[in-house]
Amino acid sequence: MYVFGLSTFEYNFIEMKRIVFTMLTIAYSSMLFAQQENLSNSTKPIHADEPPVDGYLAKEDIASRKVVPYATVRQADIAYSKRVWREIDLREKMNKAFLSPKSRLMDIIMEAIMKGELTAYDPTPTENDPNGDSFKNILPTDQVMARFGGDSILVEEYNENNEVISSRYEARAFSGENVIKFRIKEDWIFDKQRSVFEPRIIGIAPLITPQIPGMDANSAGVSGTSSSGEQLDYDPFDPFAVRPESTGGTANVQEDIPVLDIPSVNNDFVSQIDPTPAFWIYFPEARHIFVNREVVNRNNDATGLSYDDVFIKRMFSSYIVKESNPEDLRIKDYVEDGLARLFESERIKKSLMDYEQDLWSY
Repeated sequence: MYVFGLSTFEYNFIEMKRIVFTMLTIAYSSMLFAQQENLSNSTKPIHADEPPVDGYLAKEDIASRKVVPYATVRQADIAYSKRVWREIDLREKMNKAFLSPKSRLMDIIMEAIMKGELTAYDPTPTENDPNGDSFKNILPTDQVMARFGGDSILVEEYNENNEVISSRYEARAFSGENVIKFRIKEDWIFDKQRSVFEPRIIGIAPLITPQIPGMDANSAGVSGTSSSGEQLDYDPFDPFAVRPESTGGTANVQEDIPVLDIPSVNNDFVSQIDPTPAFWIYFPEARHIFVNREVVNRNNDATGLSYDDVFIKRMFSSYIVKESNPEDLRIKDYVEDGLARLFESERIKKSLMDYEQDLWSY
């Protein structure tokens, strides 16, 4: 007897294999389901080889994500290009997630640099890199830590007479909570082939405030006046500054002591000493690290957003500090007032948006 061109023996053999395979699949699925049910909803102690799941399920989507590459852009298709530099202040409400102890951006960057997964570039201007942000000179790992106070600390031991009997160096635990600003270098391009006006982030740099001996951030840039209200033509903080000789032998000593014109309003968001980049990292390289690091969301723990999503989708607040120009000037080079600089930053943002809107007719 033949069934579909097969003998009865061959047909029965195939059916038996199918039944056995189906039974094994059902049994294996039942074992997996029972194990997950046992670990998640157990009411008695479990001695498992692996630790139980911390939550309702194991979040494996972030750890297994891959970077979605940019769309290919030909140079002949770029009809417009503009380079801007932005600063992200982590004290702003929209950027608070960057400072979360659960997933701090600076700690993620430093961890990747220490493991050799990211390359840090020296921000010092050189002959082949006049602005220090062209990713020309690699910064060694020990120098990266030195810019944040070093990677070790001297610990001394004392006896009962308060005398040093021994000393040793211990590794310093790095914490990125002191880094509150980042600088972003990006290009805005219009691709006429795809009819898309989009930004491409090139690099990211954490900003640190340089430590100047004899001057702190609150006293930098403070003008000096004499007791008579006359403006001094020298820096009262500079010990090597040439001071005018006092006229008359009966001059009051108090007149030579400058009275500092210190603002009475204490604004923590205004820094007299400009922060400078500690190092630069290449953003296309950093995307492979950011894509597997989840960003903490205040309102919802199930968003599943990574740092790569935050930067690509522009989910942060920032202000422009420089745009490409023939003189290579920063905003602060031609605008002195702090509030006017913010207005200039908004003007540059609007000019970029206006360019895109002016391309189309409605």
